[in-house]
Amino acid sequence: MKWSEVSIHSTNEAVEAISNILLEAGAYGVSIEDPAELIKERDNVFGEIYQLNPADFPAEGVMIKAYYSSDEFNDEVATTIKANVDQLADFDLDLGHNTMKISEVDEEDWATAWKKYYHPEKISETVTVVPTWEEYTPLEGEKIISLDPGMAFGTGTHPTTVLCVRAIEKYVKTGHTVLDVGTGSGVLSVAAALFGASRIQAMDLDNVAVTVAKDNCEVNKVGHIVEVFQNNLLNGIETKANVIVANILAEIIVLFTDDVARLLQDDGVFITSGIIEDKKQRVIDALLASGLEIVEENKISEWVSLVAKVRK
Repeated sequence: MKWSEVSIHSTNEAVEAISNILLEAGAYGVSIEDPAELIKERDNVFGEIYQLNPADFPAEGVMIKAYYSSDEFNDEVATTIKANVDQLADFDLDLGHNTMKISEVDEEDWATAWKKYYHPEKISETVTVVPTWEEYTPLEGEKIISLDPGMAFGTGTHPTTVLCVRAIEKYVKTGHTVLDVGTGSGVLSVAAALFGASRIQAMDLDNVAVTVAKDNCEVNKVGHIVEVFQNNLLNGIETKANVIVANILAEIIVLFTDDVARLLQDDGVFITSGIIEDKKQRVIDALLASGLEIVEENKISEWVSLVAKVRK
C-alpha cells in the first residue's frame, strides 16, 4: 500500500501545534525527527543500544512527518495543512523554515521503522514510559505508563510532558480531584491516576485527542477514573479541583487563568508547561493578574513549567 508522507521543517516550539494540525487533517501517524536526540544523554538501564544515524535528522530545526493514505490525500488536504500551519504565526510561534514537502512511501517504510527510536524511558523518580509492544518488568515502586505513539501525539517523553509528570508526582495525592486541560494523548491524566487521584476530568477541543486519550486510559487501566470529553479549555466547568494541569501553548494558557483561580480548591495547585523560555513572563503576568502566585519553576532545555497557587 502506498502512503503520502508530508514533511514539515519547523522548530521544536511548534512541534505539538503542527502535529495536532496534521492529525486533524487525517494523518494515520506522526513522527518527529529532532537532532537533539543525537546528543541526548541516556541512562542505559534497560539494556538498549541506541544507534541513531545523523543522516536521519535535519541539521537544524525539527522535521515533523505525517502519513496519509494516498487514496485520501489530495491537493485540497495539502493546501489546508499549509494554511493552518502558516496561521500559527499569528500566535507568535517561531515556525523556523516552515517548508512542506510531499512524497510517496511504501507502508513498511514508516509503519514500524520508527519503533527503533522508542524504548522504555524513565521520566521521573518513579514513572517510566514503556511502548506497548515491549515486554518490561517494573522495578519495585516503579509506575508504568504504556503508550503507543503510533496512535497518539507523541511518546510521552517530550520535555513539557516530563516537566508536568514530575510536578504531578510531587503534588497529586490519594483522593485528589484533577482537571487535565488540553489532555492530548491523556498521558498526564494517566500519571495523575497512578499517583492516587480518584476523579479526573480530561478535556480537549480536538475530537481526535479525545479518542486517543480514552484509548490510552483504557490501555493503562485507569478508564474508570478518567472522564474524557470535548471541551474548550475550562469553559462551563464547575468542578473544584486539587490540581489543574495544562500542557499547552503559552498563548492559550493566558486565556483561562481566571478560570483556574476560580476552580482551584484551597491549597490546590496549577501545573502548567508548554511554555518556551522567552514567553514565560507573559504567563507569569497572567497568573499574577488572576490572583495566583508562582510557587515553583522548573526547566528542561528551553521549556519551562510553572506551579501556581491562589494567593491568600
